[in-house]
Amino acid sequence: MNPVITPAREPEAIVSRGRDFNVRDRVVVITGAGQGIGRAYAREFAAAGAVPVIAELNGDSARKVAKEIEQEGGRAIAVETDVADPASVTALVETVTRELGRIDALVNNAAIFSSLTMRPFEEIPLEEWDAVLRVNVTGAFLCARAVAPHMREAGWGRVVNIMSGAVPLGVRNYLHYVTSKAALVGMTNSLARELGADGITVNAIQPGGTFTEVPRETVTAEGKARLIAGQCIPREEVPMDLVGLAMFLCTPAAGFITGQTIACDGGLTHT
Repeated sequence: MNPVITPAREPEAIVSRGRDFNVRDRVVVITGAGQGIGRAYAREFAAAGAVPVIAELNGDSARKVAKEIEQEGGRAIAVETDVADPASVTALVETVTRELGRIDALVNNAAIFSSLTMRPFEEIPLEEWDAVLRVNVTGAFLCARAVAPHMREAGWGRVVNIMSGAVPLGVRNYLHYVTSKAALVGMTNSLARELGADGITVNAIQPGGTFTEVPRETVTAEGKARLIAGQCIPREEVPMDLVGLAMFLCTPAAGFITGQTIACDGGLTHT
């Protein structure tokens, strides 16, 4: 007769974390949050009770988003930040820890993209290539490096890197952008290994073609229609489609998910 095997009971602390989908009072640094998808992240995190830090190169845009959040009854701070400048990133973290006491999550959203002109890779100026890699890759590295000590000290943290569906699709004529976003996948995988023992998770979100208030002159109506036709869900992707995933990854409930790249693109890509 086979013995009855009683399922192991998880410690109560793990059970409670698994049910905790709350970001209330979490301090979330969101780079590039002065417009577009980053602005949507900031506003929705605030609506859920978190305190977003709008880390944005354009100080006026950052302050405008913070004011929007305050007018809606939320709390936020704006910090003019150049993610490609180590001194600026250090100043960002010092400001946040001084004013808010801690950093719970980092959303590496800042990137050069909408201002780029699509062109064959042979025609990309070296200066433009360097600028894209500096912001999109080095910026994410600098921000993660700056917040990690504070998360390690707390024994808890969330890093979310914003990747792009342009990588698995191999989109043409954006080689510098596609290369930079591919690098974030490797960064996510490696950082997850380095930070996991400290209670810090690192994941990446892979959006599809998300349309915001930021103009994209290189996207034609025909190109947009082809993109939507390739999705399982045949409608335009908007910033709000990404908010829930970003927020979930910053909750205690997502504490056993790390080193993952998760697509949120209406089924445009399949892995």
